[in-house]
Amino acid sequence: MEPESCGDIHSAGAVPLLVENLTACQDSQCLQSVVRALRNLADSPQHRLALAQQGAVRPLAELLAAAPDPALTLALVRALLELSRGCSRACAEQLSLGGGLGPLVSLASHPKKAVREATILILANLCAQGLVRPALGNAGGVDVLLGELRRRRGPNGAGPASQQPLVRAVCLLCREAINRARLRDAGGLELLMGLLRDPRASAWHPRVVAALVGFLYDTGALGRLQALGLVPLLAGQLCGDAGDEEEEGREAASWDFPEERTPDRAEAGSFRSLRSWLISEGYAAGPGDISPDWSPERCPLPPPPPEPAEQTSSTLGPTSLRTPRTLRTPGRSPAAASEEPWGREGPALLLLSRFSQAPDPSGALVTGPALCGLLAYVTGSPGPPSPRALRILARLTCNPACLEAFVRSYGAALLRAWLVLGVAPDDWPSLRARPARRQHRELGEMLLQNLTVQAESPFGVGALTHLLLSGSPEDRVACALTLPFICRKPSLWRRLLLDQGGLRLLLSALTRPAPHPLFLFFAADSLSCLQGLVSPTVIPVLPPPIPLDLDSPSPCLYERLLGPAPIPAPDLHFLLDSGLRLPAQRAASATASPFFRALLAGSFAEAQMDLVPLRGLSASAAWPILHHLHGCRGCGAALRPIPPPGQPLLGSEAEEALEAAGRFLLPGLEEELEEAVGHIHLGPHGGPESVGEVFRLGRPRLVAHCARWTLGPGQCPRKRALALVGLVEAAGEEAGPLTEALLAVVMGVELGAKGSSLDC
Repeated sequence: MEPESCGDIHSAGAVPLLVENLTACQDSQCLQSVVRALRNLADSPQHRLALAQQGAVRPLAELLAAAPDPALTLALVRALLELSRGCSRACAEQLSLGGGLGPLVSLASHPKKAVREATILILANLCAQGLVRPALGNAGGVDVLLGELRRRRGPNGAGPASQQPLVRAVCLLCREAINRARLRDAGGLELLMGLLRDPRASAWHPRVVAALVGFLYDTGALGRLQALGLVPLLAGQLCGDAGDEEEEGREAASWDFPEERTPDRAEAGSFRSLRSWLISEGYAAGPGDISPDWSPERCPLPPPPPEPAEQTSSTLGPTSLRTPRTLRTPGRSPAAASEEPWGREGPALLLLSRFSQAPDPSGALVTGPALCGLLAYVTGSPGPPSPRALRILARLTCNPACLEAFVRSYGAALLRAWLVLGVAPDDWPSLRARPARRQHRELGEMLLQNLTVQAESPFGVGALTHLLLSGSPEDRVACALTLPFICRKPSLWRRLLLDQGGLRLLLSALTRPAPHPLFLFFAADSLSCLQGLVSPTVIPVLPPPIPLDLDSPSPCLYERLLGPAPIPAPDLHFLLDSGLRLPAQRAASATASPFFRALLAGSFAEAQMDLVPLRGLSASAAWPILHHLHGCRGCGAALRPIPPPGQPLLGSEAEEALEAAGRFLLPGLEEELEEAVGHIHLGPHGGPESVGEVFRLGRPRLVAHCARWTLGPGQCPRKRALALVGLVEAAGEEAGPLTEALLAVVMGVELGAKGSSLDC
């Protein structure tokens, strides 16, 4: 039991004598002592390998198969548990040849807990050797290991540490076809899916996904896995932070194609498999009976035609298909590794690729979670992404059966936002800068072009028309939003969006609950694209030019009345609520406005008063009114009541001045004040957060100005979307003015212009 003594006993050559006693002795007590000694001698990987190579395992297995008494049985399973840790090839071979697999499976249901748990761990350790896994499955080991793992994952089960060897064993059992069939029939797929869903098992997720690759060509199993929700879990694995499992050795590789060790040169894997089958079936006595000329290396066949999936990758540019990092994965031959780069994401991508080759993969892959996972991997990979991921996206966008799914799930809008504009869902609604890389933009444009080809085909036209006219309310809105991204034929988008009301449908949906987290971003981008389609050669309507006299003020005509010796002398004063008296000229004031003409030159009492009260006016709000009454145009007085950007306009002196200008029948001042508001809040120093504030004033000209600012040419997509969010929040339930303003900007007409038609 002491490490130094144990090493001395090994060096002295005592192991063969102990093995001899196992076969010669008949006394149970003596056998228990020998078995205990062998267990103590297996205290390190080197000593365990030495014991197996000296034949210590097979006699233990033979004793176990002889159904010994309970005490000896316990000693044997404890010894085999130690010897099978890090199970070597020699250990597995001897245990199998000694007939120990069947008894071990039987002991897994032993009433004594120590025997039962030790036996289950022995079976789990044996799974590390591919040569013994088929026999272990034949003996019933698959059901035993699955049942125990299911029990330990139950409500009253053990913690994750005790599940780890069983998870490893079940995943290794998936490497042989015969065990995969047993595992599938015993409910193993549901168990593996439960592991993938469990965040506490994240360290095992890469191993589980690699195990599921074994079912790649099992149509029934793939259908079951898809129904259980494998695809979104795989998409999440592409960019997850799951821990890396340790790599298995070569001896853990699938035993469906056992490796033959020969001194000759390496031969093709298919030739080795053929030779093994010929020998096992008796058609050849040994490897020497089969001519090396049969090898595919000696008789090369013409290359098979490329798959349709491979042809789609030819449209990807060279910058999009650079080779990512290559990692060897156990169980894959060097030839396979050279054909396709295999990184940590390789198993998940291989399964996703298999799902994408179905006639209609839209139900599984053209969904929000699946597309987000693929796009997050493509754009977030530290190195160039795997070409397989790019082929999956290309295959989906080229499949006519996926067109409606791309429309319903806002997939086309997501491709444009993420790849072309560089805005991922996590970036919204913040203004975090993430410029789109050129290769990502090229990929996005290529994928959208694929969808355009499908949309403009006869099948696509019918599908889109059916969605827009007969689909559910959500589908109709999604179709109207997506059309500007995937339709370039004027006859098609005009008929669907303008003639059949798709544009109004989209605009009316802006103020309803959003069907997608990025809906308003998509909508702003869609309206901008549609504006470009409507007026491709005409410069879009720009915000109205700000008069130069706001930047370079004109001479002020009212200042003459404010000095100590005014010329001419004022003959009238207006009295504000604050008690402030403002000088004025009666004739000029009466001429400037019908209101003041009636007030100051009519039959009202104010016509005879030298001090006329103006109720409900602050000094800042009255200032531009007095200037306007005395002929000032563009002297800068209209800027005085306007608060700086970032401060609310509702309840401000600007709103008070606008209301007073309307009350006093001064349309020219109203326009000048509105231009001043636009100059300050929607000018170079204004931001998207100011658009909603300006809209809340409810002035028709300012509403149109807000719409033009939002959909203006060259506007940053993020700012455009944030401005639309502000407009929708400001509009509330009264969506009519906003809808008409946006419609006018998209159609390129002035709101309220004579002869303009917005019936679309």
